[in-house]
Amino acid sequence: MSADRLLSMMLLLQTRGRMSARRLADELGVSVRTAYRDLDRLQASGVPLYAEQGRTGGYQLLDGYRTHLTGLSEGEARALFLAGLPAPAADLGLASEVAAARLKLLAALPAALREEATRTDAVFHLDAPGWYQETDAVPFLPLLVDAVLTRRAVDVRYRRWREPQEVDRRLHPYGLVLKSGTWYLVAAVDGRAGTFRIAQVLDAVVTGEHFERPEDFVLREYWATYLDDFQGRRYTGTATIRLSPRGRRRLADNVPPEVLRACEATAAPVGDNGWIEAVIPTESTGHACGELLRLGADVEVVAPDELRRAMTDAVTALARIYAHGRPAAGPPQASS
Repeated sequence: MSADRLLSMMLLLQTRGRMSARRLADELGVSVRTAYRDLDRLQASGVPLYAEQGRTGGYQLLDGYRTHLTGLSEGEARALFLAGLPAPAADLGLASEVAAARLKLLAALPAALREEATRTDAVFHLDAPGWYQETDAVPFLPLLVDAVLTRRAVDVRYRRWREPQEVDRRLHPYGLVLKSGTWYLVAAVDGRAGTFRIAQVLDAVVTGEHFERPEDFVLREYWATYLDDFQGRRYTGTATIRLSPRGRRRLADNVPPEVLRACEATAAPVGDNGWIEAVIPTESTGHACGELLRLGADVEVVAPDELRRAMTDAVTALARIYAHGRPAAGPPQASS
């Protein structure tokens, strides 16, 4: 039995109110059977805990009961300071609040933990956006945060990729996600959850309409499913390629991780010179051609024929430019 787990269970019930054994088990990373056993042990130790039956039932603490066993360990104090994200906090309009909270936390910590937290803060910095990309401007993010927290509908003007590009939508905001430095809003339109890039919101107004988020909606689970679906829609074909040892080493710097994983999973030796043959997923002929051209002579496309022709056309055009100079009308375009 873990005393830390029993304390965590008690604090969950204290901060969240009624919770089912299943929810507690999920939060603590244990089986439902273990959760029931821990609940029985809490009751046996004198914690005023009772259960309510039914679909919306669960376990909760007697009204007014509070535990004061909330002291931080050294690792927990360090984790709190590692969780401080200055740039996202500024995006959310909470930079001053986060700074004030960190000062209050430092002041409340014992001296030893205060020194540990200060050392951690001095040697870690998180820069969320990736290389070679500008940070999105998100002027409507604080407004959307308020709408998420107060569960009020928002009327937005949104720019999307397909026609008509600018559309008006009434959204029921369910949550916010920060992915590689880019903010996304998960919101329902006509009862169906969707994902919206906040930088694409051209205008937004919070309405007086209140809504209830579905009880079974879990933001983390939605996002994981969304990413899986996105990858499925993103890659529509495959290509068989051959890579030199140098090309195999350079592949990680030129393709997304899922393409690299597919290459490593299907790699088979070709001849005795270190070359391999592998099958990788592709988005489109033009996109695959652009990615693979970065590897120069360290890659050969075996199939499909359409991609091989596109590579041939691109290489032929490059050879013509460097052999004879650029034609007046510009170089021939690679097939796509």
